Amino acid sequence: MAKKQRAKSALEKINPERGLVIKNLGSAYLVRLDDSGELVSCRAKGSFRILGMRTTNPVAVGDHVEISLRDADTQYITSILPRKNYIIRRASNLSKESHILASNLDQALLVVSIVNPATPTTFIDRFLATAEAYNIPASLVINKADLWDEDDAALAEAIALLYRQLGYPVIIVSAIDGRGIDQLRDLTRDKISLMAGNSGVGKSSLINVLAPDAQLRTGEISNQHHTGMHTTTFSEMVDLPYGGELIDVPGVKGFGVIDFAPEEVSHFFPEIFKTGLDCKYSDCKHVGEPGCAVIPAVEESRIAQSRYASYLSILEETLEAAGSDKYRSSSRT
Repeated sequence: MAKKQRAKSALEKINPERGLVIKNLGSAYLVRLDDSGELVSCRAKGSFRILGMRTTNPVAVGDHVEISLRDADTQYITSILPRKNYIIRRASNLSKESHILASNLDQALLVVSIVNPATPTTFIDRFLATAEAYNIPASLVINKADLWDEDDAALAEAIALLYRQLGYPVIIVSAIDGRGIDQLRDLTRDKISLMAGNSGVGKSSLINVLAPDAQLRTGEISNQHHTGMHTTTFSEMVDLPYGGELIDVPGVKGFGVIDFAPEEVSHFFPEIFKTGLDCKYSDCKHVGEPGCAVIPAVEESRIAQSRYASYLSILEETLEAAGSDKYRSSSRT
C-alpha cells in the first residue's frame, strides 16, 4: 500500500496540471485549467496552512496553481505559483491574521457611495494606504450618483477633487442611469482588477452592468441602518465581455491594516510622506515633534484634515500592535 502511494505521489509531481483560481467556494476553490479551460473544484493541500503568514485563506482568487488528482472525485491544489502581487487586510479587528483579498492584480478599484450607505473617508484612506503598501495602482469609483441631491453632489465632487489632487483616478458612476459606465469600461479594459468596497455600495450592480452574463446577486439596503446587505459571499473572478477580468470580493464593514510598521505608515500617504521630508528629524512621526513640517501643513489645509486623521488612526493601530508584539516577545524570554 505504501509503495502504491509513493508511486502515485511521484506521478503527481511529474504531471501536475496548471490553472487559475477563479472562485473561493468556502471549503474549496474553483480552478480554470490552462490547457482545456475546464472548471474544476479543488481543495487546498493542508501544508498551505504554513506559508510564512497567518492568513485565513492561503489560496486566493487570482492565484496560478498546480493541481493533482488524488482520487476519482477530488482534485487538490498542490502548489501556488509565485505571485506578481497580492493585497491583504486584517481578518477582523481583534485578529492577528490576514485575509488575502486577491492576487496577481493590475489594479484595485474601491467602490464607495455618498448615501445609502455613506462610505467613511477613513475606510477609503485605509484601502488606499494598503494598495500603496503592496504597490498596486488604485482608483476610486463613486457610485449611486442617481440618488444625490445638490448637497450630495457637492460632497462627491469635493471627495473626487481631494483624491484626484493626490494622484488617484476618480470616476463618478451610476449603475442605474449609466453615468460614468463608459469610463469604467475603459479603466478596466484588458486588465485584472480587484473591485472592493464596504457593504451596500453597489459593486454587484456595477459588475452586472459591465458583464451582464455574470448575473451576480444584489441586495437591498437596510432601512434601519442605511447599510448594505451582504450579497457577495465568496470572492469570484468575472470575465468582462470587452476584455479583462474583475475580482469581486465580499463587502466589509471595516478595513483593518496588518503588518504595517509605525515608521512606514507615512510612506503610504503620498502627501504626508512628501511634506515629511522637510521635518527636522528623519524619524518624525508627525504627532507634535519639534520641527515637524506636516502639522503646519494640516493647519494651513495643505494636507486634508481627514487624511491626517486617517494617518493618525493607522499609526495608533500599528503602535499598539508593535507594543503588544514586544510584550509577547519579552514574556517568552
